[in-house]
Amino acid sequence: MLRPVVKWAGGKRQILPEIVKRLPINWDVYYEPFIGGAALLIELNNSKKINKAIISDINLELINLYNVIKKSPEDLLQELQSGKYQNDQEIFYQFRDHFNEIKAKDEFDIERASIFIYLNRHCFNGLWRVNKKNNYNVPFGRYKNPKLADNKMIHGLSQLFQKVNIRNEDFEVVVADAKEGDFVYFDPPYMPLSDTAHFTNYTSNGFSYDDQVRLAETYKRLAEKGVSVMLSNSDAPAIHELYGDFNISVIRANRSINSDASKRTGVTEVIVTNYPVKTDEIHTLL
Repeated sequence: MLRPVVKWAGGKRQILPEIVKRLPINWDVYYEPFIGGAALLIELNNSKKINKAIISDINLELINLYNVIKKSPEDLLQELQSGKYQNDQEIFYQFRDHFNEIKAKDEFDIERASIFIYLNRHCFNGLWRVNKKNNYNVPFGRYKNPKLADNKMIHGLSQLFQKVNIRNEDFEVVVADAKEGDFVYFDPPYMPLSDTAHFTNYTSNGFSYDDQVRLAETYKRLAEKGVSVMLSNSDAPAIHELYGDFNISVIRANRSINSDASKRTGVTEVIVTNYPVKTDEIHTLL
């Protein structure tokens, strides 16, 4: 069974059972424009429900990693197992500085992909955060024995990605060709619950309220075309307003972003679908 190769803030692994309960019965092409850690894509693959998929993310580093896994898994493993990526604070900051000094050449750079995994596995909580200069600035995480890569997992993901078109484009562009019978899952940066709840900059450009509105408009257009659409987001009043014409389920999730473990309490989130779900089989908080 495959697992995500990176830790990802807001990842869907813990609410996968709730998502799986609400999947459409069948579909042709699977689209995921905010791929992140790819937890749902991997779950669908493990369940043999992926024949063809189109994924994307605005984070070029993430897309570069997935392209490297797809095309050159052995080269990536060789680099990761070279012995230079040590669980040491000083070495971590050296690689972080080097990562910020070199610029991404394109969507295929083995060195950047390996450093990306190293930083992700050794930083605090697996966060991706950049400052206004687009420099990665998450501190060292102080883990006892973080694992960089598993040979079988990297090769398994490479096999999965052979069925996947990997892009680095805006969500609206990615789903433009989705047609009736396809399935689109949106997992955008969540709407803040308050003015002080903005978590981090996912990219240096962030994801604004206007982007949330544009996403809702895209959702509606896909629904009108007969595409099956699902969306995850925070349980914010604005989300209920934007998706009021669709099926909204409120679920509970435990998020572990807060640096104070005592404050990592359950929160409510929403799953929105444009197709009916068997509500008698689903426990929600509504």
